[in-house]
Amino acid sequence: MDETQKYCIVGAGSSGIAAGKNLKARGIPFDIIEREDEVGGQWYYGTPSSSVYQSTHLISSKPLTEYTDYPMPDAYPDFPHHRLVCAYLRDYARHFDLYPHIEFKRSVERIERADDEWDVTLDGGETRRYRGVIIANGHLSHPKWPDYPGEFNGSIIHSADYKTPDVLRGQRVLIVGAGNSGCDIAVESAQNAAATFHSVRRGYYYVPKYGFFGKPVDQTAEMLHNLRLPLWLRRLFGTLLLKAIVGNPQDYGLPKPDHRLFEAHPIVNSQLLYYLKHGDIQHKPDVAELCGDRVRFVDDSSEAIDVIVYATGYQIHFPFIDRDHLNWHNGRPRLYLNVFHPTYDNLFVAGLIQPDSGQFGLVDYQSQAIAAFIHAQSHDAVKADRLRAAKSRDLPDLGRGIQYLDSSRHYLEVEHYGYRKHLKRVIKWLT
Repeated sequence: MDETQKYCIVGAGSSGIAAGKNLKARGIPFDIIEREDEVGGQWYYGTPSSSVYQSTHLISSKPLTEYTDYPMPDAYPDFPHHRLVCAYLRDYARHFDLYPHIEFKRSVERIERADDEWDVTLDGGETRRYRGVIIANGHLSHPKWPDYPGEFNGSIIHSADYKTPDVLRGQRVLIVGAGNSGCDIAVESAQNAAATFHSVRRGYYYVPKYGFFGKPVDQTAEMLHNLRLPLWLRRLFGTLLLKAIVGNPQDYGLPKPDHRLFEAHPIVNSQLLYYLKHGDIQHKPDVAELCGDRVRFVDDSSEAIDVIVYATGYQIHFPFIDRDHLNWHNGRPRLYLNVFHPTYDNLFVAGLIQPDSGQFGLVDYQSQAIAAFIHAQSHDAVKADRLRAAKSRDLPDLGRGIQYLDSSRHYLEVEHYGYRKHLKRVIKWLT
């Protein structure tokens, strides 16, 4: 099918609908291909596309998560439940009249270069030729599994498949991994399991959701950014704030962080430390070996375990397109601002970031920049050439001076405030 006047957007989650809204605002025709039966993506609980669990809430507060031109309802709490987030995404899609552009229950099987355009093959073998492609299907779908020696006789699940605490109730549970999901599941386990052990490889900073005067702590941090404080001063303030509110991680039996504040993706949890202090969660170091019905740790201690939950993150995975088309290097696509291909002018990725704050608003700015560049290619060659030159040679510092830990967990990490400024600058170039 000849769809060479249109762009194909892969996915109708939070990134895909932002891309659609901004293409529509520029008068650029598009289709959105969505394998589920509704808008929502990651936030559509219970579908194969979603890894959220029953109790999932936002870990970034409303104003730092919502889209730039569509605020969350005033009635929503500071940290909405996933049901409210999903309802918000669907309201957004209705508000901007995106539903007529979405094809539900269709999946993208293959994307291939065809001269200067792209052939998109859907389920059933149908192939369409599109003017360009925006990949917006997310990067939290392909679980990363650790490889420990030995064998385990109990149950093993990945956090991607964890939904309710029923699988933990009355069991001796080991959660492996100190990301936000791992910490949330450890708290649920403490409330339901017979015993809960939490294994982490290194020390981290644990940030409560609320700080001074009952305000969400990310809003306090945003004030420091707005005051244009340098990194060293924000780090000093944040370190003192954490010490005043929660003390040191070592006070809870946790290892001392092996990095400075901000150099790892933030762990935002107000309950984990509470349950550690009450003895309902027991800290363990990294796993050394699986020993049947026991697990041995690197400090040579061992515990009888019934269930292991691996909260060990995800691999960046786009199975429908050759990695060469994404300029893949060292385990990830190398794209300008994680959005723009250095050579192709009609292939983009929206949402390929892991910010230290909310994501929807940042992806909206990404999509504004994408739409502006597509428009400029037809209407203002000088502006389009400026971005072409930048994306072919530049890989700006997306950490705004922060040196993130050298781990796959931080391949997509961005410091949200500086990243937003980069995107706004690109939009200004193009408009």
